[in-house]
Amino acid sequence: MDTRRLLRTFATVLGTTGLLVTGCSKGSSTTSPSSPTPAAPAALQPYYAQHLNWRDCGVSGFQCATMKAPRDYRKPGGGDIKLAVSRKKATGPGKRIGSLLVNPGGPGGSAIGYLQNYAALGYPAAVRARYDMVAIDPRGVARSEPVECLTGPQMDAYTQVDQTPDDRAEVTELGAAFDTFADGCEQRSGTILPHVSTVETARDMDILRALLGDEKLTYLGASYGTFLGATYAELFPGRTGRLVLDGAMDPSLSSLEMNRDQTAGFDVAFQAFAADCVKRSDCPLGTTSTTDAAARLKQLFTDLDAKPVPAGDSRKLGESLATTGVIAAMYDEGTWPRLRSALAGVRAGDGSGLLALSDSYYERKPNGTYANLMFANAAVNCLDAPPAFTGPDAVEKALPGFEKASPVFGKAFAWAALNCAHWPAAPTGTAHRITAKGTAPIVVVGTTRDPATPYKWAQSLAAQLSSGRLLTYEGDGHTAYGRGSHCIDAAINTYLLDGTPPADGTKCS
Repeated sequence: MDTRRLLRTFATVLGTTGLLVTGCSKGSSTTSPSSPTPAAPAALQPYYAQHLNWRDCGVSGFQCATMKAPRDYRKPGGGDIKLAVSRKKATGPGKRIGSLLVNPGGPGGSAIGYLQNYAALGYPAAVRARYDMVAIDPRGVARSEPVECLTGPQMDAYTQVDQTPDDRAEVTELGAAFDTFADGCEQRSGTILPHVSTVETARDMDILRALLGDEKLTYLGASYGTFLGATYAELFPGRTGRLVLDGAMDPSLSSLEMNRDQTAGFDVAFQAFAADCVKRSDCPLGTTSTTDAAARLKQLFTDLDAKPVPAGDSRKLGESLATTGVIAAMYDEGTWPRLRSALAGVRAGDGSGLLALSDSYYERKPNGTYANLMFANAAVNCLDAPPAFTGPDAVEKALPGFEKASPVFGKAFAWAALNCAHWPAAPTGTAHRITAKGTAPIVVVGTTRDPATPYKWAQSLAAQLSSGRLLTYEGDGHTAYGRGSHCIDAAINTYLLDGTPPADGTKCS
């Protein structure tokens, strides 16, 4: 898969934690990190006054630097955290506007990786000409003191645990897997785990804004990055400039509501895939109806649960990895042909194609090691909001609602939402509406058949924000900017370059 396409698609999507990572974190701290004491501004002054020492970072055209921030904003004198920053300076022609900070989402996606492999190369030339393209890996992510939890072999075992338990023994096994994951995070990264919230990352972004010399933040965030951007606007409305939030989240939803909505979102995306598939003579899910295709896929998962198939390199594809592989392909309709081929391979006894999709989603490397995406994803999510479920009984009670939302994926999504129940760091965030009064217009982008961030979330966030402008892409896939819609791209480019936002309610296809 093309690296830039992978970063644009898979690294922007993650959120609700579990063996199957499917969406986006939310929740905002209501404790002291978001409400500093009067002494905090003076205590933070050294951070706002530091100097970024830009250097060549080994990637042509890019500079890198290290920024310091307080590990704990409640105790700014209690130690620092070092955060990695990268930029590609405006290329011209035209007068430089300032810095455009980008974040691909996750949480856990490397913003620097996204910048260097896609945004600073693939965003429209007119935008790159007039903005310094900038990214900061959020605390706990990639180059910024990454959260670590499991070894490669341990992670392989974790991703293969049955996430649709059929009896009490399998429920116990799943719970033990979640405990092993949490224990590994605490053992390897216990010091940082309480300090990777979205609120703290938003505060880091404001320090960076000042160090870049920008009076106001210009920002483009995708998926979870929309929640990060909205949180920044809530904390610093007077310093909020041109914000574009693409693939928006709804911060007012509880973890349970968000997981259930997302389950329905993936079902909508699967229905779109199935409708396209059944029109083709070689569709591996039949050629009669989307209902039949769903039933066949569900049966395929059941068969793999009973008997995994070979997938190359002495690995096997079972139900859990197969589900993740299918989910991965739902984010971009351009991946549908690859999914059809992978499903046909499974029917022929070869799971390698679907396993490759799962590996891309989990950021598993060919040598069997993993990027820290999934570790950071869990750490942020479990800190940002109370868990969706406190135990197996709560999951079982909620199963009918999840299976109604998606007969194919509902059970897996419900059980995946259990993993924060025994997280070692207590949550600091709660669901609430974000209004961000006093900001410049904030453009909220929603895609009507987005699997990971359902369209109604964009509608809700745009309505919550006092200056929200809803921009709709009527189509498939996760996020909209740079995915082929001239209408979407033109509206966003115009706002970034001229400061003129689209009219609220603008629709594109």
